Amino acid sequence: MYINSGYLNKSLLDFKDKSKPLIIGSCGTYHLYTHTKLPTYRPRGRIDYQLLYVSAGSAHFHFGNEDNDTIVTAGNMVLYRPKEFQKYEYYAAEQPEVYWVHFTGNDVTNILRRYGIKDDMRVFYVGTSLEYERIFKRMIIELQRCQLDYKEMLTMLLHHLFIAIHRQLTKEHKLKNDYLDTEMDIASQYFNDNYNKDIRIEDYAASRGMSVSWFIRNFKQYTGMSPMQYILSIRITNAQLLLETTTYTVTEIAHIVGYDNPLYFSRIFHKQKGFSPSEYRKSLKNR
Repeated sequence: MYINSGYLNKSLLDFKDKSKPLIIGSCGTYHLYTHTKLPTYRPRGRIDYQLLYVSAGSAHFHFGNEDNDTIVTAGNMVLYRPKEFQKYEYYAAEQPEVYWVHFTGNDVTNILRRYGIKDDMRVFYVGTSLEYERIFKRMIIELQRCQLDYKEMLTMLLHHLFIAIHRQLTKEHKLKNDYLDTEMDIASQYFNDNYNKDIRIEDYAASRGMSVSWFIRNFKQYTGMSPMQYILSIRITNAQLLLETTTYTVTEIAHIVGYDNPLYFSRIFHKQKGFSPSEYRKSLKNR
């Protein structure tokens, strides 16, 4: 068995603290390979919140009463709220790897809701991802080392975890096809890397074996905008940055962000920002 954990103020006791919106009390991981069974039994629950992530194998949870045996498999998270009955077991034969974090605060319910974790959600699928594991491991290290501002870092890391969960929950709702998810990720990264080049959407779709209409429709669902709108937004954002931070001429900036015709670039910039590039740069001097 492998175990690694960290506790706030080196205390294993659960606690309730309403002084801040979100406070992390402890974090750890269990990897069960050799011990036959590792049980947890808290009939009165805890006074804080507990989030568990099954990263591999499976675990057995008894929600509400001892007889209710629910098998939770890899890729799922389990949330216990304060004073909820807790009973669960890990069995070596199922090779479970589980991460957990305990937290409290005066705004936990609203924070969970904000990130898509509804009041009635107890077990929810988030997929298996090294990102979750990296966040948990970083929280463990912060609790163990107690470096400068580590409590603030812990809160940021837990928010990071909630954001990753929220993105996955939203993604699962909108895009349930893993292939589609991967393709849209690849496309958005390609457009970010090549936005200043002459990109033909028809050619890109063909290179990935997709029809143009199918690609445009699903890319818009994934990002909220069409591929050309997405590329345009990157070009204008970077042009704006260059106007603010460099002395390049408008013609030079047009070429840098992918426009051979500076007049066309100026018209596009004006349409998006309400100023021509020259007017925008002059307005910065008057601030």
